[in-house]
Amino acid sequence: MSGMRKEKLQEELKKIISDILQREVKDPSVGFVTVTSVDLSGDLRHAKVFVSILGEKENQQDSLRGLEKATGFIRSELGKRVRLRHVPEIVFKFDESIEHGDHINKLLKQMNLGEDNEDNEDKENNDPGEE
Repeated sequence: MSGMRKEKLQEELKKIISDILQREVKDPSVGFVTVTSVDLSGDLRHAKVFVSILGEKENQQDSLRGLEKATGFIRSELGKRVRLRHVPEIVFKFDESIEHGDHINKLLKQMNLGEDNEDNEDKENNDPGEE
């Protein structure tokens, strides 16, 4: 299987699964879910669907459970929309990269604030008008 075809298929599955989650899945426990990426196995029979879920940890766990319950429905809808010999088995995984990136941004902001405070203190200590 060519890597290009696999990448295109992953993007297509991402779009379709996002659409199914947005328009078709009616389970309120699913909440606000964003499909961030899809990783297909080499034989296209297994798909890891990475999702970002807005809300508290408890709500995120509820949403993942709701997604797991809806997996059969999502897979059947996927089969109707994509022409593949085998519709991939779907496993939903929580994508922690967004939270990780947010954490790094907070740390960087804290570091920048610390540098700004040090710069202000240096300016106050070296003010030539004080003498």
